[in-house]
Amino acid sequence: MGAFRLFSNDVAIDLGTANTLIWMKGKQIVLNEPSIVAFDRASKHIIAIGHEAQAMVGKTHKDIKIIRPLRDGAIADFEITEGMLRAFIRKVSLSWQPAKRVVVCVPSGITEVEKRAVRDACEHAGAKEVHLIAEPMASAIGIGLNVHEPIGNMIVDIGGGTTEIAVIALGGIVTDESIRTAGDEMTVAIVKYFRTNHSILIGDRTGEMIKCQVGSAVPLDEEIEIEVKGRDLVTGIPRAIRISSAEIRVALAESVKEIVDAVITLLEKTPPELAADIFDRGIMLTGGGALLKGLDERIKRETSLPVHVAEDPLTAVARGTGKVLENLNEYSSVLIKSIRY
Repeated sequence: MGAFRLFSNDVAIDLGTANTLIWMKGKQIVLNEPSIVAFDRASKHIIAIGHEAQAMVGKTHKDIKIIRPLRDGAIADFEITEGMLRAFIRKVSLSWQPAKRVVVCVPSGITEVEKRAVRDACEHAGAKEVHLIAEPMASAIGIGLNVHEPIGNMIVDIGGGTTEIAVIALGGIVTDESIRTAGDEMTVAIVKYFRTNHSILIGDRTGEMIKCQVGSAVPLDEEIEIEVKGRDLVTGIPRAIRISSAEIRVALAESVKEIVDAVITLLEKTPPELAADIFDRGIMLTGGGALLKGLDERIKRETSLPVHVAEDPLTAVARGTGKVLENLNEYSSVLIKSIRY
């Protein structure tokens, strides 16, 4: 039985809008790929997923369609999500056996219908038992907080599709805020800024690269310059311009303000005893958006509270979901209860 356990295919999945991470029992994170699928328009046959599909973005012919099957943290295309999940699980599975037990993290503001879609997608991909956990809870567990204590912890998880803000105590979410302004929205804002202010059309991949390299939430000690190539909207000819981080900050200003406002809104709704704990312990930032230069500094200025960026924020949710999978009995109280009608 011990040997069987060793090779069991139990997996924890961080099914993100931007990236999918899979944690396998006993092996930690075994897969970290973009949630992108390339498929044949006519037959809906999946041609490529993950990194392979990402390399094709913006370079396909009319027979191939590339989509991100998850939008704003929810499943937008059920069939393709199911195919993507099946392919990812098959990629990391040691044997022919399908995953027996799957723990998936979902946004805290998810509806019952969206929960059902995630459950069904995992079951159709071969899972026998599916458990759901809220992203802020998984983040808190992933960065090593003891969520069972009667102490308030505030988590801000900025992903690709949603920003999840929650106050956690006694193994549950006391109050939460889920907004659909996150990494993707910032990328769109950059693309729009170039189109409006420089009459240059750039792709989402270029927008993402600019955000990661020069995006910031506060003025930098030394502003950075970057060369951006795109298509001139007036002449239709490709051209390159140099752009500074100060301009990109202007492009991102609205998205950053929405995230900061959501944090302040949640602090206003927090019970006073837990607010006192947050004053002592501060706010924890996780998710890819936490890597935006100066975001912690901006939140610190606006709230006058200590703000900490988690170690390796990109994988915090996957690590937390993995810990729950490894100790299902201990963490059973933090899982989302399924409502049977």
